[in-house]
Amino acid sequence: MGLLSFLKRLLFGAPASNDAPARPKPSNDPASRPATPPASPPSTDGTATKKRVRLTPMRRQGPRERGQPARETARPPYPYAFPTYGGKFLDLSDGTDFERLRQFGLPELVYPGQLAEWLQLPLGHVAWLTYRFCDGNRPQTAGQAHYHFHWVRKKSGGHRLIEAPKSRLRRVQDQILREILDRVPSHPAAHGFVRGRSIVTNAEPHVGHKFVFKLDLENFYPSVRYSRVVATFRSLGYSREIAIWLARLTTSLIPTDLPTPGQRPGMLYAYFGRHLPQGASTSPAIANLSALGLDIRLSGLANAYGCTYTRYADDLTLSGPGKAAGALRELIPLSEQIVRSERFHLHPVKRRILRRGQRMRVTGVVVNDKVNIARGDFDRLKAILTNCIRTGPEAQNREGLPAFSDHLRGRIAHITQLNPNRGAKLQALFARIRWP
Repeated sequence: MGLLSFLKRLLFGAPASNDAPARPKPSNDPASRPATPPASPPSTDGTATKKRVRLTPMRRQGPRERGQPARETARPPYPYAFPTYGGKFLDLSDGTDFERLRQFGLPELVYPGQLAEWLQLPLGHVAWLTYRFCDGNRPQTAGQAHYHFHWVRKKSGGHRLIEAPKSRLRRVQDQILREILDRVPSHPAAHGFVRGRSIVTNAEPHVGHKFVFKLDLENFYPSVRYSRVVATFRSLGYSREIAIWLARLTTSLIPTDLPTPGQRPGMLYAYFGRHLPQGASTSPAIANLSALGLDIRLSGLANAYGCTYTRYADDLTLSGPGKAAGALRELIPLSEQIVRSERFHLHPVKRRILRRGQRMRVTGVVVNDKVNIARGDFDRLKAILTNCIRTGPEAQNREGLPAFSDHLRGRIAHITQLNPNRGAKLQALFARIRWP
């Protein structure tokens, strides 16, 4: 190729030689156009061009699809009906799905009076438990609250607020758990606080996989807000009226004067609105039901890539075979996008990817070749038991646990479930301890 031809090609895009094929001119004749759009041109290095995978936007229901608007009445349709600004009252008792309630075997409650009768309490007492008589429907002091509040330090740093219900509210929540929530099945991928499932059943589906991808939900219980709890009870078949009462009986509002460790009021931000309290018997079941959409979507995503997904409370785990490891660059952002779109928050520093060359642990269980206990966990408990034999159990109970013996038995039983041989060694050491 001469210098003149080179300059023409550089400046005007002319072909390098006269025998190069000419580009076909575009035609306006519809018959000459292809029936389908042409595929993307292949890359010059011989590999196919990959399109960026995106999630299909979820279709949001409009108000008409969610249900009929509330009826306004001149007089209260039932006690404690919600008033409007125009001096009327809202009738929120419509919309009960009796067929769905019977499907799960749930109590058929339509009006607040029926709820109080089911709880065997006066209606005014039930309203008092929902802070109906407090200013702003919120306790102003810890004495007005129906929970005991205390802060505990997290192992990873920071503090967590424990909200334990007082005796009257605890009895109500136990009945809601026993006769409503426990009768509704959880998603198969949910293993936390589900009867017949455990951290072991959560880890077993990931045994022998080539990689493990772990995510952690931040402030799991506080992030489940009051509106979400109302929607959860609505999904079971209850009307808006009953769903609101049940949600108020199972959520918490902190008092305005609640102290914080180190006098840091910013710690209260996650707990300021109505939320699921960590410490109530109903919270784990409600959290599992509120995460149903998350479990469905992440299970579908995992299946699309030939992977496995499980969740234990706020611990999310995806794993897969070697052929799926190359899809991690798509699997990671898509899974995080699903979590955010489901209105949960990811812990910024607890995302981990583990591969076969590493010790792969899922909820504390090693899953490289079989479910097993980590050698370090076994050695630490063995050392505690040995020191109990030598110096007595009081010296080893550094946390001051009131039932230290039961605590050790529970840890031994956990290891025995994963590795019977190691469990037998620990049980032999435990039998040699002299308890006071």
